[in-house]
Amino acid sequence: MFISVLDLFKIGIGPSSSHTMGPMVAAKSFREAVEKHITENNYTDNLTIRCVLKGSLAYTGKGHATDKAVILGLHGYLPEALVNINVAELTDRLTQSHSLNADGSLKFSADQDIIFDLGAPLPEHPNGMIFDLVDESGESCFQKTYFSIGGGFLSTPDEISSLQAPLQMNSSAKYPYPFGSAKEMLEMSKKSGFSISTVKRINEEIDTTESKLDIQLDAIWRAMEASVLNGLSTEGTLPGGLEIQRRAKKLHTKLRRVPERASANEWLCAYALAVSEENAAGHMVVTAPTNGAAGVIPAVLYYAVTHLKASQADVRKFLLTAASIGAIIKHRSSISGAEVGCQGEVGSASAMAAAGLCEIRGGSPEQVEHAAEMALEHHLGMTCDPVAGLVQVPCIERNGFGAVKAFTAASLALLDEGKHFMPLDSCIAAMKQTGLEMSEKFKETSLGGLAISYTEC
Repeated sequence: MFISVLDLFKIGIGPSSSHTMGPMVAAKSFREAVEKHITENNYTDNLTIRCVLKGSLAYTGKGHATDKAVILGLHGYLPEALVNINVAELTDRLTQSHSLNADGSLKFSADQDIIFDLGAPLPEHPNGMIFDLVDESGESCFQKTYFSIGGGFLSTPDEISSLQAPLQMNSSAKYPYPFGSAKEMLEMSKKSGFSISTVKRINEEIDTTESKLDIQLDAIWRAMEASVLNGLSTEGTLPGGLEIQRRAKKLHTKLRRVPERASANEWLCAYALAVSEENAAGHMVVTAPTNGAAGVIPAVLYYAVTHLKASQADVRKFLLTAASIGAIIKHRSSISGAEVGCQGEVGSASAMAAAGLCEIRGGSPEQVEHAAEMALEHHLGMTCDPVAGLVQVPCIERNGFGAVKAFTAASLALLDEGKHFMPLDSCIAAMKQTGLEMSEKFKETSLGGLAISYTEC
């Protein structure tokens, strides 16, 4: 099994990797498939593209900007191209257009052709999208189904039925140190005598060069750092109707006035809230491993750089180690809130951050695995129940607590020798089973928990 660090960490926009970035990529892919289909079949009649959103995408798609993502994708945009663009203004302009090509023969009206289907979800995955090309009589002439399986990853019905997790991944045959579990990861590290980050780097460099990998890792870190700094310098109200006020700048200002009285927990929360508020606003963040959990890893890494004086080499090691843990979790369970609840998003991010921090602070591979296990273990059972379907309450604060747990887990692991009762693999298995048994009300549908306990005054 091999999942690249560059696949787990993707630069894009908020508020959701599964509900915004994934659908945008799917919509662009369908648009391209449609153009090829039209050319091959010599259509002359006017045609219309329609999109039916199923399951969690239907229930929380409005709050997660899924409809806007579909509009952008069908018009040819991808998340990484929107980082420095006023997305709200662009989306408003595109919504006024009712065609997707110059001569008006390929029609699409967002208010009519995006359907939020609140019926039963597709059986393969709760984040399903059915794109349809229909003729003037309303008959379908071309159709494709996509599943947004978390972290911006997509799968088709054929792929999802034949993959574990479900997930597309590269064959491990060509990589020197393949691992599909934490146990195998530790065995590879022990056998080679290398750290976890070094093992991951050696595998990554099969597909690229050392210099190119470093350039890409540095770009990921710069984007993470920018999202922290942008969030710390911005005030105002988050979009969506809940009138949630940004808090990161105010909190950070107070901490800077009396830094000698500020704890690591308070700094970490300020940094995590900053990124999560940027995500909620639809601004640039890095999936880490998802948008809903995008604040955890940047917060811990920014703290390591700012307060612990971590070097650029440390940053790269952190990201490689974190990606090793994230790949195992995605392979053996899920990072999708719609599949396993928030334990799969903030829990996974916390485990990844704990592992990365533990390594750059001198932790052994066994201590790194222990740190990841502790961080994940104490998120087990966490539901995904966003109020009003927005990635705001409780999501923003959960990122702060996820960062605190990561820091604590790394610190505790460094005080032990790496020997512990519950292996990380067993913890991941418990997360998967818990997710399978969790009610759909608590898996990004806003039908239970805090989402229905909120009463507007």
